[in-house]
Amino acid sequence: MARPQKDRMIKEPPIFTQFKPMGAPGRLLESISMSLDEYEAFRLSDYLGMSQEEAADEMVISRPTFTRLIEIARKKVTELIINGKMLVIEGGNIHFRKNLIKCRSCGLMFNINIEEDIRKCPNCNSDELINLAGGFGHGRCCRNRNGR
Repeated sequence: MARPQKDRMIKEPPIFTQFKPMGAPGRLLESISMSLDEYEAFRLSDYLGMSQEEAADEMVISRPTFTRLIEIARKKVTELIINGKMLVIEGGNIHFRKNLIKCRSCGLMFNINIEEDIRKCPNCNSDELINLAGGFGHGRCCRNRNGR
């Protein structure tokens, strides 16, 4: 029997969760699912240029686990580009450190600590806010596990 997966720490939810080839209707494309921890491994390694050791520490996982995640993520991105599939970022055993909030009224996007609870846009005072971490089903669980 496999060991249960440990929760991985993710800095913040992604702004975009779907990517597809331009000009192709999404309903006609085969999709590939990338977990949030695979996305974070890809972001830390290939976007921010962290070493595997640094990135593993950031995610509070072992270096071999990080290596597996980044290899899987790179394969999925390659599949998207080469075979024209749609990539969907979703799920995984994760907790966020920060949250992204988007105001529907003025379009402002801002970053807050996961422990914060904000009700009004700091730019236009609107209460029409989109909680990106909440869209993944996260909030209180992350507040209780945010050990850093």
